[in-house]
Amino acid sequence: MENPIGKIEQPISLPIKRIVRETEHIKTFFFNREFGSKPGQFMIMWIPRVNEKPFSIAYDENGELGLSIAVVGPFTEKLFTFKEGDLVGLRGPYGSWFKLKPEYKKVLMVGGGYGTAPLATLAQQAVAQGTVVDFCRGAHSKNLLLFGKRLNEIGVNKITATHDGSEGTQGSAVNLANDQIDKEQYDCVYICGPELMEKKIVVHCAEKKVLCQVSIERHMKCGFGLCGQCCIDGSGERMCKEGPVTTGEYALKQKEFGAYHRSKSGLLEYFHDDH
Repeated sequence: MENPIGKIEQPISLPIKRIVRETEHIKTFFFNREFGSKPGQFMIMWIPRVNEKPFSIAYDENGELGLSIAVVGPFTEKLFTFKEGDLVGLRGPYGSWFKLKPEYKKVLMVGGGYGTAPLATLAQQAVAQGTVVDFCRGAHSKNLLLFGKRLNEIGVNKITATHDGSEGTQGSAVNLANDQIDKEQYDCVYICGPELMEKKIVVHCAEKKVLCQVSIERHMKCGFGLCGQCCIDGSGERMCKEGPVTTGEYALKQKEFGAYHRSKSGLLEYFHDDH
């Protein structure tokens, strides 16, 4: 294992230790270094002559860092051609994180798509402290669900929704999560996934007066609050510093939360509800 553990502000070159195919569109890339991150924080990966991109941390323990990454554009398409031993640049960890209090007896975690990745580590920590975890996962179909085996090993109460009904309840993670909030008493709800999904659950938590925390994903370039690329309308705060994890109360005060985000050039891109 390489040392030291801790934040790296300049990219360091690390070989890919191993690659695990998680789903049709997601791979986890492991590196032989631990960074001491907290659930919900992110790393910035650099591929020379391509670009830098932020990725949530899925594993950071036992001397390894693991990033579970979906292929969604030119950067990740290039990364998905890499093999074990190939080098990438990494820096971080950056951002705020999900807060887990020792007095929490029961919590709900809601992961949509690859939003499950940062919540899995949080679930592991919660179970270790004796907190009961109901974990709601959502995806379009069974073959796109992330971390089924890992969550079983952690010991959460796994609740699943798929749009096509191939596993669990047919429908959306939103309906499943909000039903759980209606019938159970949770000390906190943790949410990570598509922003429209997040908004609907955060609004429901507010109506039920249930505490919640949510990860607000924005285009993050520098990671340390200098460039302003990830500032959000409503407060102007930077999601690489004051976020990405915020309280639900804070999120609902932001003008753009659940409505739109900005492209890397600053243009407005509105969210569209396909379900």
